[in-house]
Amino acid sequence: MSGFRDAFAEEARSERPDLSLLCLYLAAEADPDLDERAVDEAQIELDRLAGLLPYGQRSPRAWAAAVTELLGGRMGFHGTPADYGRLSSSLLHRVLQRRRGLPILLSVVWLEVARRAGAPVYGLGLPGHFVVGFGDPEERVTVDPFAGGASLGAGPAELASEALEPARTLDIVLRILNNIRSWAAARPEQSAVALWALDLSLLLPSHPATLRYERARLLVDRGEFKAGAAELEAYADMVEAVDEGAADRVRAEARAARALLN
Repeated sequence: MSGFRDAFAEEARSERPDLSLLCLYLAAEADPDLDERAVDEAQIELDRLAGLLPYGQRSPRAWAAAVTELLGGRMGFHGTPADYGRLSSSLLHRVLQRRRGLPILLSVVWLEVARRAGAPVYGLGLPGHFVVGFGDPEERVTVDPFAGGASLGAGPAELASEALEPARTLDIVLRILNNIRSWAAARPEQSAVALWALDLSLLLPSHPATLRYERARLLVDRGEFKAGAAELEAYADMVEAVDEGAADRVRAEARAARALLN
């Protein structure tokens, strides 16, 4: 278990969770070499990048242009199709080193650098993609960090709509963990990665209850029949009040898992 897991849980429950810290604590689960010094170095790098931005930007368009010129231009941060096949593309410290990553991790870099410089910046979660917005919804400028910060202008209707709310910190973190779980699900030999991603997801103050069922099934698939059966039974107890039939089916799965112990 990562030494940062308790710190992740504490930060997630703080009044104003720190996105970069949560991403780094998360990354420590995948990279045993990521220690407190490495976390500090990643934070220092974000500070350094923020210090390279021109001082005193005013309009959202000026902010978007300055951050994109720095990160997508001079520093070369962007994504490629191959990045979807790498776990490192979901780990903030590796993204800072490689300057490659998934859309949401590149957006985290844009967000954290711009925020440190005082920009009115926030993430925008779209179906299957993640981008960054600058300014109020009525004058928002949207950029795509995966494309090196290419401007989407007012963008398609879902970007221009005031109904598209800025993504909250913990929603961003859960989405990153969902990406990691999807990556691991396509690679059965990486079930340990799926397990820690589920464990961290369950440490977030708000998460889908079905993640508990998914974790129980994963334990069974990994041959941890006793632990998996116990979690299936606990999940059945939780859902019984709203769906008695589902609870019965889950208890049957638990009995089947326990039978595998014989």
